[in-house]
Amino acid sequence: MAKRGGFPGGMPGNMNNLMKQAQRMQRQMEETAKALEEKEYTAAAGGGAVTVTVSGKKEVTAVKLSEEVVDPDDIEMLEDLIVAATNEAFRQMEEDSSAAMSKLTGGMGGLGGGFPF
Repeated sequence: MAKRGGFPGGMPGNMNNLMKQAQRMQRQMEETAKALEEKEYTAAAGGGAVTVTVSGKKEVTAVKLSEEVVDPDDIEMLEDLIVAATNEAFRQMEEDSSAAMSKLTGGMGGLGGGFPF
């Protein structure tokens, strides 16, 4: 007659360890996410004529413009520089976030971790 309940080889104990590790990883991910939200990322465009700072919360927190870039006859260039600096600051933030989370997950690449479920 087959044993009922549980798995051979002490699986319930392994399951407890797995759950503890998952809870620890979740806490670490929450702490890392909070720390990332508090960071700021600054990028410049136009040789430093436009500087944009963004937060880890994906909010623009500062825009600095050099006087020489403010040309009423060329608003389009100023707009392009602001967009370029903002996009670069967000790219830095995303890169930092990905690197920090990758350290925690051991490069699993997401919740599935490459598993077929």
